[in-house]
Amino acid sequence: MKQLTISYQMPTFLIVLFLCLLNFAWTHPIPDLPVFGKFQSHGNCTILVEIDPRCFAEDPEQVPFLTLRELEETNASGKSLLLDQATSLIQQSLEVRFGQQPWFTPDFHMSFTDREGGDLSEEQVVFIWGKYQPRLDSNFSFYQIRSKESAAYDLVFTNQIDGTPQRRVNVLFPGEESFQFDLGFIDTRTPTSKLAPVVGDPPRTEEEKKQDRADARSTFISFARQGFVHVLPLGLDHILFVIGLFLLSRQWKPILYQVSIFTLAHTITLGLATLDLISAPSNVVEPIIAASIAVVALENIFFPGYRNSRLLVVFVFGLIHGLGFAGALSAFNLQPTSLAVGLLGFNLGVEFGQLAVIAIVYITTFWISDKQNYRKFIVIPFSALIGVAGIYWTIERVFF
Repeated sequence: MKQLTISYQMPTFLIVLFLCLLNFAWTHPIPDLPVFGKFQSHGNCTILVEIDPRCFAEDPEQVPFLTLRELEETNASGKSLLLDQATSLIQQSLEVRFGQQPWFTPDFHMSFTDREGGDLSEEQVVFIWGKYQPRLDSNFSFYQIRSKESAAYDLVFTNQIDGTPQRRVNVLFPGEESFQFDLGFIDTRTPTSKLAPVVGDPPRTEEEKKQDRADARSTFISFARQGFVHVLPLGLDHILFVIGLFLLSRQWKPILYQVSIFTLAHTITLGLATLDLISAPSNVVEPIIAASIAVVALENIFFPGYRNSRLLVVFVFGLIHGLGFAGALSAFNLQPTSLAVGLLGFNLGVEFGQLAVIAIVYITTFWISDKQNYRKFIVIPFSALIGVAGIYWTIERVFF
């Protein structure tokens, strides 16, 4: 009787904790803040920060994109407030420096624009660009940015030289510094890193090839880490979906099949969405993601045991989850090699995040060897909790 009491006390504690988390958890944060450095060999420089106005909402994923029509219906004070909020967001997020200068936050000029920085047209999505244009000279040896501890979003550090996107990309968490971007190309000097050679370019030296490999490794690691944290700890509903997959069966084949097909599915849509080949509004994607959690959890309760039809369900929902991840890599104007490396790194990071979730759940439940007790005290109560969460989020995301 003592053991039975303990078995029910633990779920009671977890229920309370679980219900508290529901009010704070959203699966996929809106895109991080891109910081574009655009440099010319003669010394002109433009630093751009792209801001999605949804950043200012309490629950950004539940707010639709700002369109030009809505912006035009906003009065002058409302527009000024949006620009002031963008300025404050940059001030709490970003510092830069050139060479050995002290760190500082530039005085960015804020303006409304489309995602590409062009003129707005009716029904087009509106972004806010912060623009800073210092004049550089050959005394500045490098350029670098730093994400402040108070930053609400990660920064994505990308650069161009004479219109050519550079391979190395950094994703910066709060408190981190970027690599030092070499400015040795200014004035009469030639760029220190290029894209793959085109016709007429001299053969790349071994040192340049070595630098390319180092840039690719840095980009891969940066996005892999971002992919991991998008699952653990940031993606609570993604975590619950993966736990729902695990709870169906502890045998390794069903787990391997489900996780593999889920990874394949979200890799497909993540890649297509990042390349702008497909798109779906978040107010459609997010409720379906929430509903997928409920479906998988309720299936664990009412249809126990692994069946091949489960893979079709997991694949379809995996496609939707991939659309939920799409903001992590979109809109950064990455050089093709960096985009491929970033996609690979992000997907592997997500995969390792999923495996970490499964490992944690397995370690905390492996001691229950009896199948009936495992189903009675783990599968059914926790699947019920996950199902309730999925239903709660679905209703909230559709109606509120």
